[in-house]
Amino acid sequence: MPRVLVVKTSSLGDVIHTLPALTDAVRAVPGVVFDWVVEQGFSEVPSWHPAVDRVIPVAVRRWRKHPLQALWSGEWAEFKEQVGRFQYDAVIDAQGLLKSAWLSRYAKGERFGLDKFSAREPLASRLYQHPINVPKGQHAVERVRQLFSQALGYSLSDQLGEYSLAFKSDRQKSVVLLHGTTWASKHWPEASWVELGSLLSEAGYRVQLPWGDETEKSRAERIAEQSGAEVLPKMSLTELASLLSASAGCISVDTGLGHLAAAVDTPTLALFGPTNAALTGFYGVNQKSLQSTFHCAPCLSRTCRYQLAPEGFSPCFDELSASRVFSVFAQLITGAVDSDESVTKCYTKDDCE
Repeated sequence: MPRVLVVKTSSLGDVIHTLPALTDAVRAVPGVVFDWVVEQGFSEVPSWHPAVDRVIPVAVRRWRKHPLQALWSGEWAEFKEQVGRFQYDAVIDAQGLLKSAWLSRYAKGERFGLDKFSAREPLASRLYQHPINVPKGQHAVERVRQLFSQALGYSLSDQLGEYSLAFKSDRQKSVVLLHGTTWASKHWPEASWVELGSLLSEAGYRVQLPWGDETEKSRAERIAEQSGAEVLPKMSLTELASLLSASAGCISVDTGLGHLAAAVDTPTLALFGPTNAALTGFYGVNQKSLQSTFHCAPCLSRTCRYQLAPEGFSPCFDELSASRVFSVFAQLITGAVDSDESVTKCYTKDDCE
């Protein structure tokens, strides 16, 4: 039985982007099973895929800040024991960073990863026995699929990749609004969320607002107070996946949970300002992206170089009004029910509005 180690530690969206590559491999390599090295906070995600045997959690972010604590606590020794337990047929670093390449060196097996022309951190390629060229300028999911196919020696089909997750529920008349994101420049104005929540409530939808930290909880409470939406309790990633799979749809800024909505086949409208939907947009069936056409978008910057409004939101979102978002979302929901025309791969900017 072929056994492959995957090193893809973070972030949430990047971890989710790796799942279709596992589905491809299962179809092409009989009996293949995977172990997966991933950050503790995202360790639920690999376990959802039926081909994953073991999830090996790490805490690289914390270990780098407190290296002695990692040694004294036994966490580092535990990681090395787990990752060295098997002789792997292949070790695939799907991240292309120095930290992931460094972790892969503790595994037994031939190491595969992106070459210096393909990796985000070119020096990482020096730590692989088999650096692989995967051209940039493609959607992240497609790049990971190509990396796996070359590492494991099979041909890819032209079909859309599949996540192969088991979250299947009857759709309710509810809409999840994913308002939280890590970059200040990716936030949609709070007043727009309020207006959108009101429009959805008036249309008969139950509007639900998840949150991840106290800042997001406070924002959700303010939006709910003015729009009639519902603030959800604190939820795990598995609970959120179940919630999203039972929702009629989702509207999201560029955030990891939006990729989770795509992975469970929830019709999702994504709002992209400073980031590029053609490269990292929500991938799958019934996914649609509204990409800002502001003259400097996508700038890929965490902070906006322009003078922001008093509320602190990027001007690239000015054109994405709540009424426009509501209208496009209504069309997406109708298309998701009536036909397959709403499938959006968004591999190039022309695929995104």
